[in-house]
Amino acid sequence: MTHILLTNDDGYQAAGLLALAQILRDFATISIVAPASEQSGAAQSLTLRQPIVCNKIADRQWAVDGTPADCVIVALHKLLPEKPDLVISGINAGANLGENIYYSGTVGAARESALHHIPSLAMSLCSKSQSANFDTSARIARSTAELILKYGLPDQVLLSINVPAHWTGGVRLTRQSKKITRNQLTEGQDPRGRSYFLLFEQKIDKDVEPDTDYAAIFAGHISVTPLHLDPTHAGSLTGLAHWAAILEKEFHK
Repeated sequence: MTHILLTNDDGYQAAGLLALAQILRDFATISIVAPASEQSGAAQSLTLRQPIVCNKIADRQWAVDGTPADCVIVALHKLLPEKPDLVISGINAGANLGENIYYSGTVGAARESALHHIPSLAMSLCSKSQSANFDTSARIARSTAELILKYGLPDQVLLSINVPAHWTGGVRLTRQSKKITRNQLTEGQDPRGRSYFLLFEQKIDKDVEPDTDYAAIFAGHISVTPLHLDPTHAGSLTGLAHWAAILEKEFHK
């Protein structure tokens, strides 16, 4: 039977993760290895300076005191008796679009599994509402899982899917958007007089390229973005080639 590993960055009790597990149970053997607490913004970071504590919650379910990427590594190397056929990370409560792909723990977990040559999918619902309904996102995740298992993905390519809070029925294959947000900081002081900052972002809905993830979501469509692990800019390998000789010459003066 097909074996799917589920993880996320919202924690092992998150509603999005539970919705995924529910809709996939009659389709595949499900293993859940997810953070013990929320790890939003953890990207693909690893826990290196303290032990990674792992607690078994139920059959094939573990809560890991670590990052989403830790969860994938521990699952693949210690917890699972066999390599999964697919890894799905999510469903995240909140969008992972544009530059936020770099910071997302949801995408980071999927990126880690793709690094291990396992087909991977990051699922996000573009809503932070406490009453968010994950049913549509879960159904899309299942349909996408069926397609991945039938047709496959290129090696070390993962899918990042974002579902709008109010879906109008369309699905677009998209590029990752350029940064269209403005970082904002709110400054305050704690009771001891120490300064602190709260980071948030202001979205800008102009100058959005039409074939990007943000454009799809703004139009009420689902965004499906294929991401590759290799970030090398091939053009610069040629364009900057002469720099190597210059640096060698400088070093040997």
